[in-house]
Amino acid sequence: MMLPFAIATLRHRKGGFVGALIALFAAAALVTGCGTLLVTGIVGTVKPERFAAAPIVVTGDQNVHAVEIEDKGRVRKKAKPVSDHVWVSADLADQIKALPSVKSVATEVLFAAHLPGGPTGDSFGHGWESASLSGLTLGSGRAPTASDEVVLDASTAAKTNLRVGSTAPLRTASGTVSVHVVGVTAQGFASQAAIYFDTAEARHLAGHTGQVDAIGVFPAADTGSTEKDVKALLSSASTGIVPAPVVHTGDARGSAEFPDSANASVRLISMGAVLGGTAVIVAVLVVVGTFVLSIQQRQREIAVLRAVAATGKQVRKMIGGEALAVGLVAGVAGAVAGLPLGAWLHNEFVSLGIIPANVPVVLSVFPVLASLLATVFAGWAAARISARRATRIRPVEALGEAELEPPRMSAIRVLFGLLAVAGATVLTVLLTILHSDGASQPVCLNAVLLWCIALALLGPWVARAAAAVLGVPLRWSRVGGYLAANNLRAAAPRLASVITPLTLMTAMACAILFSQTSVADAATAQRAAGNVADYVVGSKVPADAAASVQAVPGVTTVTQVLHATVRTGLNDRNVLGATPAGLADTLDLGVTSGSLAQFTGPSTAAAASGQGYHLGSQVSMTLPDGTPTQVTIVALYSRQLGFGDLVLAHDLLASHVDVPLDDELLVKAPGVPRAALVAALKAEPGLGIKDRVAAQASNEDASNKFGYVTLALIVAFTAIAVVNTLAMSISDRGREFAALRLTGATRRQIQRMLGWETAVAVLVATGLALAVAVAVLTTYTSGMTRGTAGVSMPPGMLAAVLGGGAVLAAVATWVPARAALAAGAREG
Repeated sequence: MMLPFAIATLRHRKGGFVGALIALFAAAALVTGCGTLLVTGIVGTVKPERFAAAPIVVTGDQNVHAVEIEDKGRVRKKAKPVSDHVWVSADLADQIKALPSVKSVATEVLFAAHLPGGPTGDSFGHGWESASLSGLTLGSGRAPTASDEVVLDASTAAKTNLRVGSTAPLRTASGTVSVHVVGVTAQGFASQAAIYFDTAEARHLAGHTGQVDAIGVFPAADTGSTEKDVKALLSSASTGIVPAPVVHTGDARGSAEFPDSANASVRLISMGAVLGGTAVIVAVLVVVGTFVLSIQQRQREIAVLRAVAATGKQVRKMIGGEALAVGLVAGVAGAVAGLPLGAWLHNEFVSLGIIPANVPVVLSVFPVLASLLATVFAGWAAARISARRATRIRPVEALGEAELEPPRMSAIRVLFGLLAVAGATVLTVLLTILHSDGASQPVCLNAVLLWCIALALLGPWVARAAAAVLGVPLRWSRVGGYLAANNLRAAAPRLASVITPLTLMTAMACAILFSQTSVADAATAQRAAGNVADYVVGSKVPADAAASVQAVPGVTTVTQVLHATVRTGLNDRNVLGATPAGLADTLDLGVTSGSLAQFTGPSTAAAASGQGYHLGSQVSMTLPDGTPTQVTIVALYSRQLGFGDLVLAHDLLASHVDVPLDDELLVKAPGVPRAALVAALKAEPGLGIKDRVAAQASNEDASNKFGYVTLALIVAFTAIAVVNTLAMSISDRGREFAALRLTGATRRQIQRMLGWETAVAVLVATGLALAVAVAVLTTYTSGMTRGTAGVSMPPGMLAAVLGGGAVLAAVATWVPARAALAAGAREG
């Protein structure tokens, strides 16, 4: 029976539902975009390039495995990927080739190789034998036979402007050599540069004697039966390899070719979950606030319906029907719009280097359906909850409250508000004991959201207090300020509905932005204090460059530095590989116990304090290529943010990564001019030499890129909510403005009144947002820096955040105010 009323209401109150429609549309788009990232991480695959022509590929096991005993004795097997290629014995290729179902095999090795003008990322040298794995054929020239001859894939040749007969310097881990291009393939790769050497020379340059990184298998007949035979061989004890190598077919060959794709999937799942969870909470908060304001504006209409015998249940059905209709329209449109948003997010993460370009986005119907259901339900639930009081009280009371604001908040609302305060307090305190970004960042954002939820629930109290305090100076303005003070005091719920999204936007912006600057500045300070070298050479430095610098008269110490990730158990550890000899001359790690003098080789290491290690601890770990090793902790240090979780011997790390080119050389050379180092490195084009201060300044540009994308997305959504809420709160006041004009108020005086009201809302929201942000960021920074640094809020960034909020509020006030004043004049 109430459905016709709901349809009629939508038809005749289009403006009143535009705000809810916009909020639900933005929420649906945001949830779908984040869901797209999540689905891409779960089901996304990487297409093979170098292995595209090999039906079966055998590699080492790219995962670290562990068995955990859970409650009630349940056994759970877990696996986490390593970052680089895991190598296998070259003899395994002969065993596989001997199988009757195998027609032929081809092996691959890879090593870092960089040409001028080529890509700085995936650029590897290989043996010409492995060209058959990708189906490459010569487009011009011939195969390499001499040690200095190479064949380039077509894409690399085009990017570097090289052709058959060209000569170019090639940087490898051992040094820069001159190579002659004797061939260019007819095909090219989209995601990497491939430089093919003679097979024997490639194995020599790879440095893994008796090992290969992959074996391609070409079946004699059926691929399925050959795959079974190979798996049976690998699982047998005769191979002598533990854990057994892994067989890849189909799209799984892509993950074998690009080991980082597994880590990229984990990052996408993590980012999609964190960003999506935050987006959902923000969306619910914004949508509920929008419907609360909409119901407040319709109290007179609801009261009249109650007075003409409509029951509370009927009115709730009408409002629920309206919300379902609006939610369905907004949900469908927003969910569809969220697909390009998800693709845009994926492209942004690729361009920022967070995920590799060869992990394509997956556009699926599941995020669309989930977003649509969530949006429709959120709108319906928000409308029903918002209308709860107006439809439960007696009709006479409803008519009275339509003209006067409710005298008090309900006990249930107050209870939930206090619970939100308690939860936010717990999360804020919890941050002091969380020391990793992966654990701290979600808790930091959730703490800010809980504080904002508490504010939304207890908002009328805050608004009344703010109106009482700020009303005194407002009354100094005899007309505009006086009217604003009275309005703010009489319409506290309306003020609270405006304050909430403004506070949310500013607090989230401060939390995301200044959590990055606080940790980055602390890390920068640690690096600045810890780097005591005179010069820094980088990046991608070959071994012979270090020897050349060391030979310069006056150079006392050259520390080779390499960054990588290892696993202790299943946990990631950021490690720094450094030359042990003379390390204290170039790096001051802030040693708190032990001594770097005991850090002498591959069996020793230094660890950051607070990870549970102590002097003499035996730490078992898995190196980037899956090799297990164990080191003894001989020193503990305090500068973890600047130099990572562990410091290992450079030679230990360099022999187990895909790219052993040093990230930098730290040079101690008191009194040696920079020109002397430039002369020593003239055979290494492209290497930069900076003094310690300049090198440190370049490090200051590093930031958490994911955090800034999150900032843009969340702030954009909350900015829409701010504009939406302000426009709704003003556009419904045409009758009020007409009454003021009839009593003698001028248009300018009413505009000044609105200006004062908006100024109060901005001032209160800014104060609350800064209080929330500073409280949360203080504990966050204390945990991340272990109490060694405070919150960093660069004045320029802070002014941009606060000024942006103020400008947005001003624009969102004046534009609808002009329309409302014009409408009021017509009604008058």
